[in-house]
Amino acid sequence: MARYLGPVCRLCRREGAKLFLKGDRCYTSKCSYERKPYSPGMHGKKKGKMSDYALQLREKQKVRRIYGMLEKAFVTQFDQASAGKGVTADMFFRRLELRFDNVAFRMGFAGNRNEARQLITHGHFMVNGKPCNIPSMSMKVGDTVTLKAASKKLASLGKAREIYLRRPPVAWIEVDEPSLTGKVTSLPKRDDIQLPVQDHMIVELYSK
Repeated sequence: MARYLGPVCRLCRREGAKLFLKGDRCYTSKCSYERKPYSPGMHGKKKGKMSDYALQLREKQKVRRIYGMLEKAFVTQFDQASAGKGVTADMFFRRLELRFDNVAFRMGFAGNRNEARQLITHGHFMVNGKPCNIPSMSMKVGDTVTLKAASKKLASLGKAREIYLRRPPVAWIEVDEPSLTGKVTSLPKRDDIQLPVQDHMIVELYSK
């Protein structure tokens, strides 16, 4: 499975926003974006006027990097959202939020989406009582996610739970702390997804 293997802090600097791609590091003074809030490279501090297309592209790249997706999978999600009923932007973000790797992250079982994806592919989770190792699987209302017994001893889980408690609660998810079981209780609404992006720019970019 293809994936980005470069430095993720560089991505936050490129997009000019904290995307929280590094887990607990993003909440400390070691955060690269906090120390260098400008684009990487020798011309990073130079700011010029951006065209409408460049602004739209940056918004699209920002969302794609937040969810850790490659372009082909990202476009597929948009095409399926635009083909369905409802507001395209709302349906698009709903589809992104319901991906298994994002749900595991939202439930606080991983410090970031990349870590959640790795845990899923390594077989640490069960969905509705059955093993599942497909990060892109779309979750449904009523689906439950549970860590396997041996996986509850992972050192990364403690850090992930600390990060989870720092974040605002997710309205469409419930997590039972004693059993470390999460449940999708409703479909996510756009107002529930707090992301620093302008939806209409992404729709305009892909609608050309």
